Amino acid sequence: QVQLVESGGGLVQAGGSLRLSCVASGFIFSISTMNWYRQSPGKERELVASITGASDTTYADSVKGRFTISRDNTKNTVYLQMNSLKPEDTAVYYCNVRKTRHYWGQGTQVTVSS
Repeated sequence: QVQLVESGGGLVQAGGSLRLSCVASGFIFSISTMNWYRQSPGKERELVASITGASDTTYADSVKGRFTISRDNTKNTVYLQMNSLKPEDTAVYYCNVRKTRHYWGQGTQVTVSS
């Protein structure tokens, strides 16, 4: 079965950095498009970044130039490097893959203090 396990969240001051990791299993990782979403209280879940099996990347406008998504197919892991963090980046971050349906990790909390 598909499993996605995130780690790396935490509390950081504005301007700081964090790196999130997501270890995947249960599907062919190397050819799968992997996504990072986030959700803040009272807001809808939003797509932050995506990376295809060919490592093509896309980003939400709000994080362009600050966040970098990458993958290591030898470790079945996708990363989200977050730099120049802002208080508005505070959210639960979720790893995602879409197969016959969406699969989600358990989420990892990122809190950015001002």
